[in-house]
Amino acid sequence: MPDTERPALRHAPTGSPPVAAWPTILETRGWDDYALLDFGHGRKLERYGKIVVDRPEPQAMGRPRLPEKRWLAADAVFTGNDDDDGPGRWRLNRDLPETWPMAFGDVHFLGRFMSFRHVGVFPEQAAHWQWMADRVARDGARPDARPPRILNLFGYTGLASLVPAAAGAHVTHIDASKKAIGWARDNQAMSGLDDLPIRWICEDATKFVAREVKRGNTYDGILLDPPKYGRGPKGEVWDLYQSLPELLPMVEKLLSPDAGFLILTAYAIRSSFVALHEIMDETLARRGGLLESGELVLTTPDGGRALSTSLFSRWSSQ
Repeated sequence: MPDTERPALRHAPTGSPPVAAWPTILETRGWDDYALLDFGHGRKLERYGKIVVDRPEPQAMGRPRLPEKRWLAADAVFTGNDDDDGPGRWRLNRDLPETWPMAFGDVHFLGRFMSFRHVGVFPEQAAHWQWMADRVARDGARPDARPPRILNLFGYTGLASLVPAAAGAHVTHIDASKKAIGWARDNQAMSGLDDLPIRWICEDATKFVAREVKRGNTYDGILLDPPKYGRGPKGEVWDLYQSLPELLPMVEKLLSPDAGFLILTAYAIRSSFVALHEIMDETLARRGGLLESGELVLTTPDGGRALSTSLFSRWSSQ
């Protein structure tokens, strides 16, 4: 999985604003259990494990390149609402299981057809998973190393928690959905990683962060992958454009003095990575380090075509 980016010339020292590196493009070409096969006319054709799915993709504004018969042979087609997160239904063109197994390295997980066109994994995030795992493994190799503490907010089905945990991190996973927490725990058991130090907590992210600040707890790395809109377990309203500016200053207080990273992704693709960069730069004004911002991109297996799926801003201390 290539990780392509424009390098910064230097790193800023602690006590000064981070050095900016943007636009940065992080590419995911796929792995054994995932491939972007084709896209166009507002759709994308993907393979998840052995299952080929055809579903809406607003960013796919060109035309498909594969023959129409390849699209017609898809195992499952999402129909109905074509909005980014609109509800709809799946049309299955052959007998398919309710769930099916996939893997990313040593982490195994279940795919499942969801009513909001998702299947339980966002493959473009693999660029961040591997980056975190590499940092955890590298830092853990030091003679005086202790396991880094990582906080995963809006953790969904747990892949961004399981991958760094398998590399040696202690992870706290937060999600407002009991169903998502259950799915994440199923993925942990399926991976044979029940002994990993992961705390699975069903909670509103903002309330959890506020309590952690009061407790004086800190983390060595934090990952945020918030939705555009959402609700907490007690009906708490999340709106990316209003809630994120309120949450990030509290998140910064949870970074330990020796923290290694803070990752923010957003699927509000009609926004701009520059907007994410500016709010992260403001939040991390005295942390030094490097702040990379840009887009997460899926490419076809031959690398010939690229599809932007989301925006990100990623701070690292060194």
